[in-house]
Formats: sequence, C-alpha cells, structure tokens
Amino acid sequence: MPIHLKRRIPNPDLDLPDTLHPLISRIYSQRPIHSAEELQLGLKNLLAPDLLSGMEQAVDLLVDCLAQQKKILIVSDFDADGATSCALAINALTWFGARHVEYIVPNRFDYGYGLTPEIVELAKVLEPHLIITVDNGISSIEGVRSAKQAGIQVLVTDHHLPAEQLPDADTIVNPNQGGCAFPSKCIAGVGVIFYVMLALRSRLRELNWFTEQGIEEPHMANLLDLVALGTVADVVALDRNNRILVDEGLKRIRAGRTRPGILALLEVAKHKAQRLTASDLAFGVGPRLNAAGRLDDMSTGIECLLADRAGSAYELALQLDAMNQDRKLIEADMQDQAMQILDELVVEEDNLPPALCLFDGRWHQGVVGILASRIKDRFHRPVIAFAEVTEAGSDSLLLKGSARSIKGFHIRDALEAVASHHPGLLSKFGGHAMAAGLSLEKSQLDQFRQAFEAEAARLLSDDQLTATLFSDGQLEEHWLSMETAAELAAAGPWGQEFAEPLFDGRFNLLQQRRVGEKHLKMVLSPVESPQQAVDAIAFNVAAAQWPEEDTAVIEIGYRMDINEFRGKQSLQLMVEQILALD
Repeated sequence: MPIHLKRRIPNPDLDLPDTLHPLISRIYSQRPIHSAEELQLGLKNLLAPDLLSGMEQAVDLLVDCLAQQKKILIVSDFDADGATSCALAINALTWFGARHVEYIVPNRFDYGYGLTPEIVELAKVLEPHLIITVDNGISSIEGVRSAKQAGIQVLVTDHHLPAEQLPDADTIVNPNQGGCAFPSKCIAGVGVIFYVMLALRSRLRELNWFTEQGIEEPHMANLLDLVALGTVADVVALDRNNRILVDEGLKRIRAGRTRPGILALLEVAKHKAQRLTASDLAFGVGPRLNAAGRLDDMSTGIECLLADRAGSAYELALQLDAMNQDRKLIEADMQDQAMQILDELVVEEDNLPPALCLFDGRWHQGVVGILASRIKDRFHRPVIAFAEVTEAGSDSLLLKGSARSIKGFHIRDALEAVASHHPGLLSKFGGHAMAAGLSLEKSQLDQFRQAFEAEAARLLSDDQLTATLFSDGQLEEHWLSMETAAELAAAGPWGQEFAEPLFDGRFNLLQQRRVGEKHLKMVLSPVESPQQAVDAIAFNVAAAQWPEEDTAVIEIGYRMDINEFRGKQSLQLMVEQILALD
C-alpha cells in the first residue's frame, strides 16, 4: 500500500537545555513534550499512588489479608501484560509476608477473558478470601457478582476502559474509571498493580509491619524489570510516567539486576542484556511470552517469570520459544488466507472499505489478534479478525474477534457505537483505543460488518486512511555515525506515542542482495557524501519494492542502529521504507 512521507513539525515554543546534543534537541521538539521538565526521568518524578481512586480501600483489603494470613488468589489476563502483572503481585505479596498466594490464568479457549463465573467456580475450589484481578476485571460484571455471592472479596486492578456499568467489586483501581485523578491514563495493567503494591508497602511501613514481622523491607525497584516488560509489550503510550517506569526497568536489566526468567527469554531471543532497548523487549521478549497465551495458557510464561533458578527459567524460556515458532507458522498460513480474502474483495469492489472484518473457519482463536495487527499495518485500516469458537451451553456458533486500530479511530468507542445502534448484535466487547476484543453469533457477522464499516466511514477521512511515515527530517552526513546512534539510543526509551527517531534521505545504492526470502541487505552512501559507505537492511520487503538491478539511487526512511557481529560493532541503517526509486 502506498505510504506518504511526512516530516514532523517542531514545537518552536519548547525551551530545551543548551547542553543537549542539537540532533536530540531537534527530535525532542518533535515529540509530545510540553516542557523540559518532562525529560527529567528518575523514580523521584513518578506520579503518587494516592492519586489513583480506590487505592486506600485496596490497601485496607490487603493489610487485612496479610494481618490474618487470608488466602489471596490472583486472576490474570493471558497476555504479557497480564503475566508480568501476575508475577509482580505474587512477588510483592510474598515479600510482604503473605503465605497463601496462588494464581489462576484463564485458558482463553475454555473460559474466555477476565473474571468469568466459570473462573469463579475454579477459584472456589482454592477457597480464597480475596480475588485480585490484574490487567482485567473492569468488564467482569457477572464474574464479580458470582464471587461476591460465594463470599469472596474482590479487588479489581485494571487499565482497560470501563463501560457505563462497573462490577460490584469491594474496590476498583483503574485510572480510567470515572473521577480518577491519576493523570497517566495510558498506564499498563502491570503499572497499576505496581502502584497498588507501592502503596501497600508504604502503609506497612507506617504500621511498623516489617520490623514486627522480622521481614527485611523490600526494594520495590526490584519489580521494575517486570513493569518495563509488561508496559512495552502492551504497546501503551509512553507518556512521562511510563517512560520513567520503562527507563528504570531497562537500567536494571542492563545492569544484570533482573530475574532469571527475563534473562533466559533474552538469551533465547539472542538479545544481550547489556545493550537492551525497549524495542528488544517489544519484538524479542514480548512475542515469546505472549505465545503461551495465544496457543495454550499463560501459566508457562508466568512460571518462567517466577522461576528463581537460571536452569529452570531457561527450560521454560525454551518452551516459550518453541511455542512462538509454532505461532509464526500458524500466523503465516493465516496471513496467506487473509490475503486471498482481500484479493477477492479488491477485485469485486475495486478498493478497500474503510475498515476490514475478516473471518475464516480455519483460523486459530489465539492468533487472530496478531493477524489483525499485521493486516492493519499493511493496509492502514482498522481490522477485526474473527475465529470460530464453541461455547459450553450454547447452541449458536460464536465468533470471537480481535480488533486493531489506526490513529484517530478509537476502536472500543466504535464498538460501543455499533452496540448502541444495534442492540443484541454483540455478545460482549471491551478494550481501549487501539485494541479490543468482541464476541458475536456467526449468523450476525454480515450485519456487524456492515455496521462497523459504516461507523468507520462516518469517522475516518481519506487522509486518515493514508498510511503515513513520520520522519524527523534529513540527517546531516556528519551525524551518520555510531556515536550518534548511541546518543539516540540513550535519549529514549522510545515506543508508542514517543516514536524512535526516523530519518529520510537519498542514498547511492552501492550493493544489494537478498537475505532469506524477504529481506534486503544493502551498502549505501549519502548522495551528499558518496565516499561514506554504510550498511543497511530492510526486513520483509514487498516484491514490488525491490530495487531494479541497475538502480543507482534510492530514497529511504530509516532508523540508526549499532550492529554487533562476531564481537565487532558497526553502524547499520534499519530501512523502514523504500520511498522512491530513480
């Protein structure tokens, strides 16, 4: 699909320190920063836990459980955010002296998402006094009701957007619930439970708990490796507070102060902890952790994060890596099938609708989310991919969909609009701006598709449906160096809504060769400085974008990276897009 190049516009009113590298200053001025103060990270600048509504009541519940050694059960989501949230809660509560902490992670194929009545039935066997949901629960109306009827207290910790009706939990900690003053609405689920444990540690300190129990007061910074991983893997916006959490977690991992499970996942992903970046967590560790929840259940991932010995952690990491390889094979087949559907759609209609709803009876329920993400990236449309599921006690064939969106189209709000205009069409839905999940009867797919496409057509302009590559401009040739690449890496962490620097420019194409089936390895030199040769690589290049053999000059959008091969480091350009060929 054609991609439009657009250069970012600097904020002329942003007053940044003169001590900054001029390139870094230029890049920061083109990010959503309103003052130089927002660049000051460090734990002392974290938002206060008491800004979160429901925090005092949550701490009251947890102090009571600790004082009386009541049984606590964590109910986790089945993605990387849920897994890190679960491991964090178990670690912290155990450090605080809790002796009866267990967890359940729903198998998405059997129990669906969140605290459902069926999960409560499983929980009752363990006889918990308190259920804590992590990264879920805000939409668990029936599940919370079932738990309360069984005499189980419920603490909901979540970050997803709530519906009009909230579950009748004992308390809810979610920055997106009405009236919550916590400014960081984009915090991940793992960040929410971290804040709950941070507030609990403060209360226990006030109560002189650690001295009286003979427990060494825990350092909460030891949990930040989990917070960084869950935050990056969940692709939440990196506002200042999230950047602090991720930055501190990355520093700890680079220094080797992290758990065996994360080190093992880095090893199987072939990433060095000492040079770790946020993108390494996003593309190396996160997918391997997520693979467990996509193909089986997330307990393997949680156990890997909880492992206290390197050997057992590595065995679990290998299992996760094998699951991820299986996921890739399944995903590749699904992508081929999706492209066949889209080819037929284009032939019939001569263009793509403003939103895509795709279904194939062969598709794997655990992989439709990543399929939707891939198709969204390729065609720059909101995408919902559906898989067929069977549900106990229902005679109807159900579809479960996973939705991914583009900037400017709030996918959960769009689903809510469809549901309000077509009562009964959706069995359930939930999520946030860029990702959501939903269920409906298979017989209603066509009706839903029409309603969803109409909502997208109403809200999305042609400009919004045009894929745009945002560039930080042309890079002066004297800054095309490993030193600058290192400066850029240190200026992060980079991620969602705080994009890693990307530049555009015209280069002489000195050499090109294929690596594998879809990757393009090149040697380039800037048109303005032809004597300066630099390596470059473009991953997953579409056949139509391969340069002709006699191409002399290409225009590219690229990031700078430091490549390490056999102990030797060199500058490498990571080509995001070949924009034009001469």
